[in-house]
Amino acid sequence: MFGVAGRISPGPIGFDVTMIAVDQPTVARHGLTIVADHTLGDAPDLDLVIVPGGITDAVERDDRVLAWLRDRARTPTIASVCTGAFVLAEAGLLTDQRVTTHWDDVDALRERFPALDVVDGPRWVRSGHVFTSAGISAGIDLALHLVGVLGGPDLAVETAHRMDYAWTPTIPEAPEGPQRGT
Repeated sequence: MFGVAGRISPGPIGFDVTMIAVDQPTVARHGLTIVADHTLGDAPDLDLVIVPGGITDAVERDDRVLAWLRDRARTPTIASVCTGAFVLAEAGLLTDQRVTTHWDDVDALRERFPALDVVDGPRWVRSGHVFTSAGISAGIDLALHLVGVLGGPDLAVETAHRMDYAWTPTIPEAPEGPQRGT
């Protein structure tokens, strides 16, 4: 979503999508090999950090990732998709706020992090500068919302249209911080 938004953005806003990984190359779920733009050690400062979900057990125990996330706690916008919420909670970026995750993992998130207000049902939840989303398609909804917050509602609607994604837009909130997203 961010790549398309950056490509079609009519104004000065740009979305430079940067993938950061622990090691190069990274082997994703189902064996997909990905070469990231940066590793944790050479990652630039970012305006937006998104933690993906999936099977996050190893990442939740990786002190390098957790320390990297803690070092970026002041990033203007932090988000997770699906079980990425577990990683944010392990890093201490989710402590006692309202959050969500995939419906199949709501009970586990509640059990492991009882101070969190884990809600089941919303596509995504905002708590300050941290956003959490439910499953994968809910992460798409959140990404479009963030495009709207950072780049304007018209850009979000056009991005969804270009992606041929049936989206019910939410009203973007006033941005908190820089007007760029990466």
